Amino acid sequence: MMQIEQKILIVGTPSERVTRLCCIFEFLGEQCEIVSNESFLALIEQSRYRAVVIVDENISVESIKNIAAIVPWQPMLLLGDTDINLSNMLGTIEEPINYPQLTELLHFCQVFGQAKREHTLTSGNQTKLFRSLVGRSEGIAKVRHLINQVSSSDATVLVLGQSGTGKEVVARNIHYLSERRDGPFIPVNCGAIPAELLESELFGHEKGSFTGAISSRKGRFELAEGGTLFLDEIGDMPLQMQVKLLRVLQEKVFERVGGSKTIATDVRIVAATHRDLETMIVDNSFREDLYYRLNVFPIEMPGLSERRDDVPLLLHELVSRVFNEGRGKVRFTQRAIESLKEHPWSGNVRELSNLVERLTILFPGGLVDVNDLPHKYRYIEVPEYCVEISEEQLERDALASIFSDEEPVEIPETRFPSELPPEGVNLKDLLAELEIDMIRQALEQQDSVVARAAEMLGIRRTTLVEKMRKYGLSKD
Repeated sequence: MMQIEQKILIVGTPSERVTRLCCIFEFLGEQCEIVSNESFLALIEQSRYRAVVIVDENISVESIKNIAAIVPWQPMLLLGDTDINLSNMLGTIEEPINYPQLTELLHFCQVFGQAKREHTLTSGNQTKLFRSLVGRSEGIAKVRHLINQVSSSDATVLVLGQSGTGKEVVARNIHYLSERRDGPFIPVNCGAIPAELLESELFGHEKGSFTGAISSRKGRFELAEGGTLFLDEIGDMPLQMQVKLLRVLQEKVFERVGGSKTIATDVRIVAATHRDLETMIVDNSFREDLYYRLNVFPIEMPGLSERRDDVPLLLHELVSRVFNEGRGKVRFTQRAIESLKEHPWSGNVRELSNLVERLTILFPGGLVDVNDLPHKYRYIEVPEYCVEISEEQLERDALASIFSDEEPVEIPETRFPSELPPEGVNLKDLLAELEIDMIRQALEQQDSVVARAAEMLGIRRTTLVEKMRKYGLSKD
């Protein structure tokens, strides 16, 4: 099986360009591996990388085309001004390297790679899988397989799983893959409706059947006619309602509350619960005969903690959904994604979805790193510049310093060596030069608006202001 690497593979002979590019990627939180042209082909046939960047000027355009054709699933980039028109050659990194363009290209690589992997998993099935069913894990692959098996029948389905795992998504998939796809899909949360109103909600009522029934009303069974009725949290249904539901499942008929006319029904039932129904049967809180009527075809949804390797694909799906709904977009560094994979996810996919929406609001259009995540999601140590004074005081002092007449701190000129010299290098100065260059580009791109520049760099505004003061950078 092909290995999935989360690294960026840089193809080129050791040089200042290669070293500088690798340093920039690492500054953005990415892992890099530098390989020669000779060893590149063997690696690329064995592994999938986050991105492949070709730097080697000795590789001909024809050779690059041949390599790209061999691995059409691999997102690739070029450094320089060469333009090659291939589906997996996603763009050219312009020099001098531009921060917005580079992060955008990396995002394209992430989207392309995930789309190719998901296409491989679902080859032969052209139906779009809904958001919490994406993934490569064995558990979610089994769920997709069971959905495909049962959707062509009219069998009653019982979806089991923890809260937030996506049980309704399974039900919707079954409906839209079935012959009933043109009929309605009607969901009912049996645990959210008061017991005294649940019968009316499911079966409808006639005018005057109870106080407040000022007109006749169809219930969910009638509304779902010809389609699918999804009974969520079926384990919370009162016993007296369980008896009435059992009759509908057995005889396919019911009466409205206060009515005498028997109504035939043609609906498919998909039920779901996070409860252990077999234990409830022992406790006499759930009917055994109803359980066997519902449990014709069980599907168990795995918790997100059981499929942590699916977190990157889920993130992409959730980010795309938020963006397509016009609510903004956000991107994640690779180390932020790795940190999220370590979280136990007691709230499952729903918790991940809520986190994506929250970060989209906090960092609109930004790049989220580990230190931008809420504390409970930080499982990777990343050093961050800290001060022991308040942010308000820091910002006042730093802004005052920027517009003062004092001489700025001088950062010595440095060069990026092609390889580490015997006497070593001053890594602090090397990274400082890179940081200054990125800050200047961000300020230039955002017309010197500090807040927007900070968003581009994925840091807080006060952090950027302090870095500008530290390096003697002005807004001009």
